[in-house]
Amino acid sequence: MWDDLFANRPVRLLYITGRGFDLRAQSVLRELVRSVEYSQPKIDKATLLLVEFSAYHISEELRSLTEENGKALAEIFKPIGSVVSESFNANSAGESDIGPTSLLRMAAQKILNQIDEYTDIVLDVSSLPRVAYLAIMTGILKKILPDLQRSNALYAGGVNFQVVVAEDALLDANIRSEDPRSDLTLIPGFSEILHSEAASEWPSVWFPILGERRASQFEKVWDYIPPSAEICPVLPHPSRDHRRADQLLVEYRELLFERADTPRSNILYAHEAQPFEAYRQLLNAMIRYKESLGVLGGCRLLVTPLASKLITLGAGLACFEMQAKADQNSCGVAMPYVEPTRYSTSMERVRAAKPLVSALLLTGHAYDPSTLEKIQS
Repeated sequence: MWDDLFANRPVRLLYITGRGFDLRAQSVLRELVRSVEYSQPKIDKATLLLVEFSAYHISEELRSLTEENGKALAEIFKPIGSVVSESFNANSAGESDIGPTSLLRMAAQKILNQIDEYTDIVLDVSSLPRVAYLAIMTGILKKILPDLQRSNALYAGGVNFQVVVAEDALLDANIRSEDPRSDLTLIPGFSEILHSEAASEWPSVWFPILGERRASQFEKVWDYIPPSAEICPVLPHPSRDHRRADQLLVEYRELLFERADTPRSNILYAHEAQPFEAYRQLLNAMIRYKESLGVLGGCRLLVTPLASKLITLGAGLACFEMQAKADQNSCGVAMPYVEPTRYSTSMERVRAAKPLVSALLLTGHAYDPSTLEKIQS
């Protein structure tokens, strides 16, 4: 795909990735650089934007792994372009007078201000926290797709926007997100409906996308969800671990079925490794609730991502499209989340990861009307 995408045109490439402890980011970048060196496109400019995080608490071992990872990423990219760094601290302790949602918005905007001059934007979420890559991904989509309803909108003026990830759901399950903040974090652009007085009487539907060891975050978010909300848990199935969905049901049994009395029929299943399938499942569910609750005046659709990366990406895409489809007088979408302040895992697990590289081409030349006509003919 990359060989065809970069061929026969000048390329100005911006590659965005996290300078974190997750070594999986090296797998994706190494594959892309290898493709560029093999196909030898005309590179007018290439920039690696390393997003740094200093506000999270991690062990000294993971901190040293972060330094190692940053140096390795810069070295891999060196043959094709330059490297710049940008701080992204959505929960800085020194900014106590500013809420986490506002901090996240300002941090994401610093990234969005740098994308204008590029023809190709690659967002690698392998080593980025959820709130960071969801805010960046939806922000870029809103910027290059100001009107999703227009004909051939996904061509986006020829800007190729990809989201790539080295996915290993087993490693994600073993990275502990601990010490959640007390404040709710809302993904920028998906917050107004929770604060709207006009929508305060609308029924709410909450889609928590379940992941391992996230029960404390689940409970913190639940404190902000309207008590009468319908809960529709999203589980990963099919999965590499065939028992994963069952194990998650056991882990969240007390919360979902004893305290909330969630009907079993409300459970949604999304393919662990197919983000577009997760996107379709969630989007269709939101559309059904919008149509059925329309007789009550409107509804609020709330999505909390607690799962592994590919499902979370699918959920982000579903929220982006649903918001574009929604009439603000009858429906609204929000992504409430409680950000952890501490991440922990073992270096051995990180180094032993066996990731599968996936690429989602969201906009650009693949959606060129003339290209589609040729394929159809």
